[in-house]
Amino acid sequence: MPREVIRRAKAVPASSMIATAIGAAAFGAIAVGAVAIGALAIGRLAVGRITVKRARFQTLEVDELTVRKLRVLEREGPPPAGG
Repeated sequence: MPREVIRRAKAVPASSMIATAIGAAAFGAIAVGAVAIGALAIGRLAVGRITVKRARFQTLEVDELTVRKLRVLEREGPPPAGG
């Protein structure tokens, strides 16, 4: 007569669950760090491309200056207010 085989469900040990949770948290932290580093790199590229279009100086002292193209505009009328 055949015998019925009863299999018991093996419970996952708590230490294995904790190790899995710690591994998942570490993987998530690495992923978040990678995204943050990527965002910083892209931000630096964007800031590096910003150029100054116009600047005003009341006094400028330069020891050496090389200029490829120089345009001097003389304004007529009163000087601008505020400075």
